[in-house]
Amino acid sequence: MLDLILSGGSVVLKDEVARIDIGIKDGKIALLQPQISESAAKRIDASGLHIMPGMVDVHVHFNEPGMGHWEGFAGGSAALAAGGCTTYADMPLNGLPPTVSTDALYRKLEAARAAGSTVDFVLWGGLMPGHLDDLESLARSGVIGFKAFMSEPGGDGEGRFERIDDATLYEGMRHIAALGRVLALHAEDETMVSRLSAAAVAEGRTGMRDYAASRPIAAECAAVGKALELAAKTGCPLHFVHISSAEAVDIIEEAKRQGIPVTVETCPHYLTLCEDDFERLGTLAKCAPPLRTKADQDRLWQKVIDGRIDMIASDHSPCPPELKRRGSAFEAWGGIAGAQSSLELMVDEGHLKRGLPLPGIAQMLALNPARRFGLHPRKGEIAPGADADLALLDLRSPYTLAEEMLKQRHKCSPYVGRQLGCRVAATYSRGQRVYDAGSGEVASGTGSWIPV
Repeated sequence: MLDLILSGGSVVLKDEVARIDIGIKDGKIALLQPQISESAAKRIDASGLHIMPGMVDVHVHFNEPGMGHWEGFAGGSAALAAGGCTTYADMPLNGLPPTVSTDALYRKLEAARAAGSTVDFVLWGGLMPGHLDDLESLARSGVIGFKAFMSEPGGDGEGRFERIDDATLYEGMRHIAALGRVLALHAEDETMVSRLSAAAVAEGRTGMRDYAASRPIAAECAAVGKALELAAKTGCPLHFVHISSAEAVDIIEEAKRQGIPVTVETCPHYLTLCEDDFERLGTLAKCAPPLRTKADQDRLWQKVIDGRIDMIASDHSPCPPELKRRGSAFEAWGGIAGAQSSLELMVDEGHLKRGLPLPGIAQMLALNPARRFGLHPRKGEIAPGADADLALLDLRSPYTLAEEMLKQRHKCSPYVGRQLGCRVAATYSRGQRVYDAGSGEVASGTGSWIPV
């Protein structure tokens, strides 16, 4: 007997949307059929709903241990579950200590177990000066890859994550290639950014548009080009996080044609917010790289439409509200808190407004990241044998996101007040319902770490 049958829904498969039933047994998808006649402990009518694979968000910042007052595993994973995400990858920075050694990795895992995660997760390790010898042990311990910054990552005090220097970047790439892992890069040229920023502050140009001008697309492209040159020499697989411009995508696309193993990620905020939103949102919209112009955004959307973007991730990077209000645009904390909204934003903006097929959106949100980081076929796709990780989406229920709906620790999001044309009605992780929009309830402590 099956544990659960979801019947009558429109199921978003890899290449099509099909009206089929989903049979679930022991947390796995057991059957996909037009009609399942087998008995089940529970049957749910999903008529009128679209069932998508749960999002695999490979870029979030849950700042435990030590910085859980910014965001932790409990609140952050609850927000992801409410947004239809069933697996996430936590970045190595902002925690104390950052995840640049196996000791730090185990301390993070202890924090995760103590807090409880609503959905499953994987962890990134960090590539940082002084820690080349830690890469192998971190890889053996199960991290999906390593993250490095080509520009200053921000943060204060002892134990903060440090920017990579060129020599460590090159040597790190050689090590990571030998380990069969991926290097994820924040790609902005620090020399260009620091000089432009210093000049702007010295001249009293400290508004949001001034901040954006200090981190131009040219800085992103310069760093991307440098990293790809080193990748060609070392054979290191690269993943560029939060790419904000079509120009950088073009450089990466040319590298792909040359056989360099590289993938590109962008984020919902670059596709739904632009410089015109600065007056309305202020430092709530500060991030790095910054939001671009409407014309830049349109060009980036065209890359999405053309299939040039491999994956979309939230880059959920929260902080206490007072840090967003600290000083000028250059002094306020930079990061978008959007964990709960990624899937709804992409279906609203991509499918409902631009006509992108849902299977293509599901590939960017789930299948491609699962494949890239060693989680497929367990995650990323609605297919027999896969984990029953599902987001039930109602395309007929537009709503306005309100602050009280947010599940994250601090109820700050640039999307509050935005009308969305769809809503996640329920989320299932390994066959268990972990979020229900009707009650607003989120399960706790049901997720597990997946070493890769």
